Parts: sequence; structure tokens; C-alpha cells
Amino acid sequence: MYLTVEQRRIDTWHNKINCPGSHLRVGLAWGGNPENVPGQSHTCGLNAMVPLARIPGVTFYSLKKDATVSAANTPPPGMRLVDLTAEIADFADTAALIMNLDLVIAVDTAVAHLAGVLGKPVWTLLTAAGEWRWLLARNDTPWYPTMRLFRQTTPGDWSGVVAAVEQELRALLSATAK
Repeated sequence: MYLTVEQRRIDTWHNKINCPGSHLRVGLAWGGNPENVPGQSHTCGLNAMVPLARIPGVTFYSLKKDATVSAANTPPPGMRLVDLTAEIADFADTAALIMNLDLVIAVDTAVAHLAGVLGKPVWTLLTAAGEWRWLLARNDTPWYPTMRLFRQTTPGDWSGVVAAVEQELRALLSATAK
């Protein structure tokens, strides 16, 4: 953990995310900043997350805060997606929200890095194009011990990445339910 968050902020966000009937609280960031041209290639879109909607006992929390956040208002059928992003004033609020989650699933964005520096479990979805930060052919990273990498095998195809995430999320849910 490289970064800490004020306990007062964590407590405030804890009160906001109370969601009975949920076994796992998972933050989602499905796209990069649309103003950032490289960030556009990191965007998979919320509709790519349809397989995750089929997993019972998971409540998802939107961590996507920008002009395209309206997608959170129409999540895939069956997905329990809570959007509190209108209440996020700054990165300290985002960090406090993340500290109340069990897991963050994010494309390669600031949200993924923030979860990593906070020491929270984070699954980062990567494009097929290699980048020095993520090294080659690894599913972990020396930068963030709690981060797991899920890589595209075909450029632009998020279906295999999301299928792998779905399988692992089901396994995690099964392990936590015991």
C-alpha cells in the first residue's frame, strides 16, 4: 500500500454503499477518458460486461466518472449497478469508495492505478497492444502486488477478457460464500 485514505472519508462512503443481499461489492471502470485519445483504446464499454451481470450476489459500483457515465443509468439486464459518481468530488472520494469495495475491475485507467496504490484487489483489463508498464505475458505486476492482469489475445476483442473475469469472479464469489 502506497497511499492511505482518511478514516472519516472511508466511513462516509461506507454509509452510502450499504447494499443488503450482496456477497461482493465490486467497483467497475469500463472506459478511459474520452478526451484522451490513447485512453479511448482502453475502453471496453459497459455492454462488454454483460457476462458479469449473470453472476448473482454481486453488486457493482460505477467508478466511471465523466461525460459517458450515462451508460451507468442503463446497465446490462440483470446487473445490479449502483452509480454514486455524482457524489464523488475528487480522487480522495474515489479512493474512499474503493476502500469500501471487495474488488475493483477496471480497464487500464487511473482508477486501476488508484486501487493498486491503495492495496485493494484490482483486476485490470488490458488491450492486446503491449505496454512497458505491464511487461509481457504476465498476469501480475511488480508495481501493485494486489493487481491481477487480464489481457486481450485479439486486438479490440474484449469478450475473452470478460469471460476470464467472469470465471474468476464466480470462483471468488464461491470462495467468499463458504
